[in-house]
Amino acid sequence: MAEIKYYDIIRRPVITEKSMNDMAEKKYTFLVHPTATKSQIKEAVEKMFEGVKVDKVNTMNYDGKTKRRGRTSGKTSKYKKAIVKLTVESTDIDFFQGM
Repeated sequence: MAEIKYYDIIRRPVITEKSMNDMAEKKYTFLVHPTATKSQIKEAVEKMFEGVKVDKVNTMNYDGKTKRRGRTSGKTSKYKKAIVKLTVESTDIDFFQGM
């Protein structure tokens, strides 16, 4: 398997009401590559955003949901979500400012 680069690990931020409320506690939520490990996610966040130090990473794997359209059925794609907690002295991620 090819090695995953740090810019391929973080796919997009999760923007929900709950994730916006968690930003006050310096917790940021991202959709990440399904095979990425916690240490790879930590390294990717620290490289992508300057002045950011990661305290810990929690990950969750989600299976795809079964969907129907008439008689045919299929599944949505599976994904992995990561909640990244920053240290107290770390700067905030500017990407989320103004949302």
